[in-house]
Amino acid sequence: MKAYLLDAAVARYVFDHTTPPDALLKALEKETAEVAGESAAMQISSDQGRFLTMITQLMAPRVVVEVGTFTGYSSVCIARGLSGGRLHCFDVSEEWTSIARRYWREAGVADRVTLTIGPAAETLPAFDQPIDLAFVDADKGNYPVYYELLMERLRPGGLLVADNTLRRGWVADPAHDEQTTVEIRRFNDLVMEDPRVSVLMLPVADGMTLIRKN
Repeated sequence: MKAYLLDAAVARYVFDHTTPPDALLKALEKETAEVAGESAAMQISSDQGRFLTMITQLMAPRVVVEVGTFTGYSSVCIARGLSGGRLHCFDVSEEWTSIARRYWREAGVADRVTLTIGPAAETLPAFDQPIDLAFVDADKGNYPVYYELLMERLRPGGLLVADNTLRRGWVADPAHDEQTTVEIRRFNDLVMEDPRVSVLMLPVADGMTLIRKN
Protein backbone atom coordinates (compact mmCIF):
# COMPACT_ATOMS: atom_id res chain seq x y z
CA MET A 1 0.00 0.00 0.00
CA LYS A 2 1.49 3.31 -1.11
CA ALA A 3 -0.06 6.02 1.02
CA TYR A 4 2.82 8.27 1.95
CA LEU A 5 0.65 11.37 2.24
CA LEU A 6 -2.22 10.09 4.35
CA ASP A 7 -2.69 9.19 7.97
CA ALA A 8 -2.37 5.38 8.24
CA ALA A 9 -5.95 4.89 9.41
CA VAL A 10 -7.34 7.09 6.65
CA ALA A 11 -5.19 5.29 4.08
CA ARG A 12 -6.49 1.93 5.26
CA TYR A 13 -10.06 3.21 5.05
CA VAL A 14 -9.49 4.49 1.51
CA PHE A 15 -8.07 1.15 0.39
CA ASP A 16 -10.89 -0.76 2.06
CA HIS A 17 -13.43 1.33 0.15
CA THR A 18 -11.81 1.06 -3.26
CA THR A 19 -12.52 -1.85 -5.61
CA PRO A 20 -9.61 -4.24 -4.98
CA PRO A 21 -7.32 -5.74 -7.63
CA ASP A 22 -8.29 -9.10 -9.05
CA ALA A 23 -6.23 -12.30 -8.91
CA LEU A 24 -4.20 -11.44 -12.03
CA LEU A 25 -3.09 -8.06 -10.73
CA LYS A 26 -2.28 -9.56 -7.35
CA ALA A 27 -0.16 -12.20 -9.07
CA LEU A 28 1.64 -9.51 -11.09
CA GLU A 29 2.33 -7.49 -7.96
CA LYS A 30 3.66 -10.59 -6.17
CA GLU A 31 5.89 -11.64 -9.07
CA THR A 32 7.27 -8.12 -9.44
CA ALA A 33 8.16 -8.04 -5.74
CA GLU A 34 9.92 -11.39 -6.07
CA VAL A 35 11.97 -10.67 -9.18
CA ALA A 36 12.59 -6.94 -8.99
CA GLY A 37 13.69 -6.51 -5.38
CA GLU A 38 13.92 -2.85 -4.43
CA SER A 39 12.98 -1.88 -7.98
CA ALA A 40 9.49 -3.26 -7.30
CA ALA A 41 8.77 0.12 -5.71
CA MET A 42 8.48 1.48 -9.27
CA GLN A 43 5.18 -0.40 -9.66
CA ILE A 44 2.07 1.68 -9.14
CA SER A 45 -0.26 0.89 -6.25
CA SER A 46 -3.59 -0.87 -6.62
CA ASP A 47 -5.64 2.30 -6.05
CA GLN A 48 -3.65 4.02 -8.80
CA GLY A 49 -4.41 1.07 -11.04
CA ARG A 50 -8.12 1.40 -10.30
CA PHE A 51 -7.89 5.11 -11.04
CA LEU A 52 -6.22 4.49 -14.41
CA THR A 53 -8.86 1.95 -15.41
CA MET A 54 -11.66 4.29 -14.40
CA ILE A 55 -10.26 7.40 -16.09
CA THR A 56 -9.75 5.35 -19.27
CA GLN A 57 -13.32 4.10 -19.13
CA LEU A 58 -14.63 7.62 -18.57
CA MET A 59 -12.62 9.16 -21.41
CA ALA A 60 -13.09 6.32 -23.91
CA PRO A 61 -9.81 7.27 -25.63
CA ARG A 62 -8.83 6.00 -29.06
CA VAL A 63 -5.08 6.56 -28.60
CA VAL A 64 -3.31 6.17 -25.25
CA VAL A 65 0.44 6.49 -24.66
CA GLU A 66 2.31 5.18 -21.64
CA VAL A 67 5.90 6.20 -20.98
CA GLY A 68 7.41 3.77 -18.49
CA THR A 69 5.81 0.32 -18.51
CA PHE A 70 8.04 -1.72 -16.16
CA THR A 71 6.36 -5.10 -15.50
CA GLY A 72 3.00 -4.00 -16.81
CA TYR A 73 0.65 -3.24 -13.92
CA SER A 74 -0.40 0.19 -15.16
CA SER A 75 -0.65 -0.95 -18.76
CA VAL A 76 -2.94 -3.85 -17.84
CA CYS A 77 -5.15 -1.41 -15.93
CA ILE A 78 -5.28 1.07 -18.81
CA ALA A 79 -5.83 -1.59 -21.47
CA ARG A 80 -8.70 -3.07 -19.49
CA GLY A 81 -10.42 0.31 -19.55
CA LEU A 82 -10.25 0.64 -23.34
CA SER A 83 -13.34 0.22 -25.48
CA GLY A 84 -11.92 0.02 -28.98
CA GLY A 85 -8.86 2.19 -28.49
CA ARG A 86 -5.20 1.24 -28.40
CA LEU A 87 -2.41 1.62 -25.85
CA HIS A 88 1.11 2.45 -27.06
CA CYS A 89 3.78 1.64 -24.46
CA PHE A 90 7.30 3.05 -24.48
CA ASP A 91 9.99 1.51 -22.27
CA VAL A 92 13.73 0.83 -22.33
CA SER A 93 13.75 -2.65 -20.76
CA GLU A 94 13.23 -5.91 -22.64
CA GLU A 95 13.64 -7.75 -19.33
CA TRP A 96 10.87 -6.06 -17.37
CA THR A 97 8.47 -5.69 -20.30
CA SER A 98 8.76 -9.42 -21.05
CA ILE A 99 6.78 -9.86 -17.83
CA ALA A 100 4.33 -7.21 -19.00
CA ARG A 101 3.83 -9.02 -22.31
CA ARG A 102 2.96 -12.23 -20.49
CA TYR A 103 0.39 -10.52 -18.30
CA TRP A 104 -1.12 -8.71 -21.27
CA ARG A 105 -1.75 -12.13 -22.80
CA GLU A 106 -3.14 -13.55 -19.57
CA ALA A 107 -5.41 -10.53 -19.13
CA GLY A 108 -6.66 -10.88 -22.72
CA VAL A 109 -5.56 -7.37 -23.70
CA ALA A 110 -2.43 -8.10 -25.78
CA ASP A 111 -4.29 -7.20 -28.96
CA ARG A 112 -4.84 -3.67 -27.61
CA VAL A 113 -1.20 -2.92 -26.79
CA THR A 114 1.81 -1.92 -28.90
CA LEU A 115 5.24 -1.87 -27.23
CA THR A 116 8.20 0.18 -28.41
CA ILE A 117 11.58 -0.56 -26.81
CA GLY A 118 14.14 2.23 -26.58
CA PRO A 119 14.59 5.62 -24.89
CA ALA A 120 11.25 7.40 -25.23
CA ALA A 121 13.05 10.69 -25.86
CA GLU A 122 14.28 9.08 -29.09
CA THR A 123 11.26 6.95 -30.06
CA LEU A 124 8.36 9.29 -29.24
CA PRO A 125 9.28 11.85 -31.95
CA ALA A 126 8.28 9.26 -34.57
CA PHE A 127 4.83 8.80 -33.06
CA ASP A 128 2.42 10.62 -35.36
CA GLN A 129 -1.05 10.03 -33.92
CA PRO A 130 -3.17 12.51 -31.93
CA ILE A 131 -3.11 11.36 -28.30
CA ASP A 132 -6.22 11.34 -26.13
CA LEU A 133 -4.68 10.10 -22.87
CA ALA A 134 -1.08 9.73 -21.67
CA PHE A 135 0.48 8.29 -18.53
CA VAL A 136 4.08 9.10 -17.57
CA ASP A 137 5.89 7.04 -14.94
CA ALA A 138 9.51 6.88 -16.02
CA ASP A 139 12.90 8.48 -15.23
CA LYS A 140 12.09 11.74 -13.50
CA GLY A 141 14.92 13.78 -14.98
CA ASN A 142 13.38 13.37 -18.43
CA TYR A 143 9.82 14.28 -17.41
CA PRO A 144 10.11 17.71 -19.09
CA VAL A 145 11.27 16.03 -22.32
CA TYR A 146 8.42 13.54 -22.30
CA TYR A 147 5.99 16.29 -21.39
CA GLU A 148 6.85 18.43 -24.40
CA LEU A 149 6.81 15.48 -26.79
CA LEU A 150 3.42 14.39 -25.50
CA MET A 151 1.95 17.89 -25.40
CA GLU A 152 2.82 18.37 -29.05
CA ARG A 153 0.69 15.31 -29.84
CA LEU A 154 -2.03 15.59 -27.19
CA ARG A 155 -5.35 16.68 -28.65
CA PRO A 156 -7.18 19.67 -27.17
CA GLY A 157 -9.10 18.31 -24.20
CA GLY A 158 -6.68 15.41 -23.90
CA LEU A 159 -5.29 14.37 -20.54
CA LEU A 160 -1.75 13.67 -19.39
CA VAL A 161 -1.29 11.93 -16.02
CA ALA A 162 2.13 12.20 -14.37
CA ASP A 163 3.09 9.93 -11.48
CA ASN A 164 5.33 10.55 -8.44
CA THR A 165 4.79 14.31 -8.49
CA LEU A 166 4.76 14.73 -4.70
CA ARG A 167 7.76 12.53 -3.87
CA ARG A 168 6.33 11.47 -0.48
CA GLY A 169 5.69 15.15 0.21
CA TRP A 170 9.35 16.07 -0.06
CA VAL A 171 8.69 18.53 -2.90
CA ALA A 172 7.07 20.84 -0.33
CA ASP A 173 10.23 20.98 1.76
CA PRO A 174 12.77 23.43 0.24
CA ALA A 175 15.50 21.89 2.39
CA HIS A 176 15.05 18.51 0.70
CA ASP A 177 17.54 18.68 -2.16
CA GLU A 178 17.83 15.05 -3.22
CA GLN A 179 18.21 14.99 -7.01
CA THR A 180 14.96 13.30 -7.96
CA THR A 181 12.95 15.55 -5.67
CA VAL A 182 14.59 18.63 -7.24
CA GLU A 183 13.81 17.27 -10.73
CA ILE A 184 10.16 16.67 -9.86
CA ARG A 185 9.86 20.09 -8.22
CA ARG A 186 11.15 21.68 -11.44
CA PHE A 187 8.72 19.63 -13.50
CA ASN A 188 5.79 20.67 -11.30
CA ASP A 189 6.75 24.32 -11.72
CA LEU A 190 7.10 23.87 -15.49
CA VAL A 191 3.59 22.47 -15.75
CA MET A 192 2.06 25.17 -13.55
CA GLU A 193 3.62 27.88 -15.73
CA ASP A 194 2.38 26.34 -18.98
CA PRO A 195 -0.56 28.39 -20.36
CA ARG A 196 -1.60 25.48 -22.57
CA VAL A 197 -2.95 23.41 -19.68
CA SER A 198 -5.14 23.16 -16.60
CA VAL A 199 -3.68 21.21 -13.69
CA LEU A 200 -4.95 19.20 -10.73
CA MET A 201 -2.50 17.51 -8.35
CA LEU A 202 -3.88 14.57 -6.38
CA PRO A 203 -2.35 13.26 -3.13
CA VAL A 204 -2.74 9.66 -4.30
CA ALA A 205 0.13 7.27 -3.48
CA ASP A 206 3.27 9.30 -4.33
CA GLY A 207 1.30 12.07 -6.03
CA MET A 208 -0.49 12.02 -9.39
CA THR A 209 -0.94 15.17 -11.48
CA LEU A 210 -3.74 15.48 -14.01
CA ILE A 211 -2.79 17.82 -16.84
CA ARG A 212 -5.54 18.72 -19.31
CA LYS A 213 -4.63 20.41 -22.57
CA ASN A 214 -6.86 23.45 -23.08
